[in-house]
Amino acid sequence: MERITLKAEKRPEAGKGAARTLRRASMIPAVLYRAGGSLPIKLQKPELIKFLKQTSGEMVIVNLQFPEGETRLALLKDYQVDPVRRELLHTDFFEVSLKEPIKVTVAVHIKGEPIGIKRDGGILTHGVSQIEVECLPDQVIGHVDVDVSPLGAGQSLHVSDIKLPEGMKVLTHKEEAIAIVSLPSMAEEAPAAAAAEGAAAEPEVIKKGKEKEEAVPAKK
Repeated sequence: MERITLKAEKRPEAGKGAARTLRRASMIPAVLYRAGGSLPIKLQKPELIKFLKQTSGEMVIVNLQFPEGETRLALLKDYQVDPVRRELLHTDFFEVSLKEPIKVTVAVHIKGEPIGIKRDGGILTHGVSQIEVECLPDQVIGHVDVDVSPLGAGQSLHVSDIKLPEGMKVLTHKEEAIAIVSLPSMAEEAPAAAAAEGAAAEPEVIKKGKEKEEAVPAKK
């Protein structure tokens, strides 16, 4: 898969004050984790925000390129955003080796409209939206598309039905549902029928409700 390159620099500065200074300079403090160790780094804010928008939360291998000519492969592990201003505050990366398998989550994108909806008036229920897999870093994919158009009423797709590239091992339980097409149950239709039969009594019920509301003193 295509990799994205991000310019990074080693960060000697530490502490909240230093982090604020970096952000004012349009830089984002970050940490690169690897085998129990960590390296404080900083990245350019515009470049990092563009990367986050492009990937939309999907797992993507990045090249962290340092001024000394060194390049490290990494996955975005996490990032922090100010809850009020919605500004990016900090990011964490996890360094990877092309020779070592890693565990990552892959988003599941449902495509198509089940025939059970168009033909039988069924209802589509979504199951898990991502699965966990184990593979080499070069095999990481951002998402997998699942076509649900062949599903009829009463049918479903499970993790075991997902087709992944060779070399990827699925860790999520294979019986987990991805999509289910079902018809409205009789239990859901019963209240509607009961409401229709009791329509004549509705004005009286509404009237009693109003009388009760009027008896409640208004808050001052």
